[in-house]
Amino acid sequence: MTFLLHGATLTLACFIAVNVLLSALVVWIARREPRTDSPAFWFGLRVLPAAVAAAFVSTVFVPSYWRYEPREFVEGFDVTLTMSALAALVLLGAGAARGVSAWARASRRIRLWMRTSRPIDLGAAGLPAFAIDAQAPIMALVGVWRPRLLVTRGLIDALTDEELAASVAHELGHSRAWDNLKRLAMRAAPDLLAPTASARAIERRWASAAEHAADRMCGHATPTVRCALASALVKVARLTPPEPMIAEPISTLIGGGEIASRVRVLLDDGVATPVRRRRPLRWLCAAMALAAIAASYGPLLRTVHELTEVLVYALP
Repeated sequence: MTFLLHGATLTLACFIAVNVLLSALVVWIARREPRTDSPAFWFGLRVLPAAVAAAFVSTVFVPSYWRYEPREFVEGFDVTLTMSALAALVLLGAGAARGVSAWARASRRIRLWMRTSRPIDLGAAGLPAFAIDAQAPIMALVGVWRPRLLVTRGLIDALTDEELAASVAHELGHSRAWDNLKRLAMRAAPDLLAPTASARAIERRWASAAEHAADRMCGHATPTVRCALASALVKVARLTPPEPMIAEPISTLIGGGEIASRVRVLLDDGVATPVRRRRPLRWLCAAMALAAIAASYGPLLRTVHELTEVLVYALP
């Protein structure tokens, strides 16, 4: 039992140590304002500390401890390690609380919208669509595992058929990119970034990049569709009062802001849709990297255990 408790303490301490280091790295990167519009980059940057810390402790530290730590003799519970483990538990609890809170707020908002809903056919390619009553014009993709498209009746009346079809295709882009799940993951990430201005800046950049990506996925190469979506964005922006970015796992037509930038890009005939090409060299490099990791995995576990022993004896 002591062996397991000591291992849990060390695992939590390792988690928060890696988390702190990577959080500092992310803040340093964010302050340099990288010039990229890739939503994958900003999402990866936001969840990097929690994701890498969790991956490291689960795939490297825990196996290292289990293989090399002697069962018959276990070190005591040092003050530093115990406090670090408690801090990690607080960090994990805070992330879970933020995720549950965001999910609960989204559920309340969806239940309120669905009270006046009725099914409607918007040609959303298998995505259930509902017309709802709301004071402000809304087109929103709600839900994570079972997404639904909600559109206010006033917005349906305000948009032309072409504008409505382009807007629906935009929301389908959010659905295919799993943007609601990404919003929830960023909210629930257990890291030290959450209360910082850097985290908010990264999330805003991701939201803007995700909107541009959804614009491209809705038919960026077709001038008619691009013009229709640009017109829809302008109409909705004029009808909707400005509000802060939605933190819940809900994707709206103009929730990411950047309306002027999006309209300018949509109306720019010189912007071409990027063509995805197969890159066998990338897959080859990935395979070689995995082979190298597999070959060095055993020595890595021993090295991590030896470093852990040195740090444990050095800490007060």
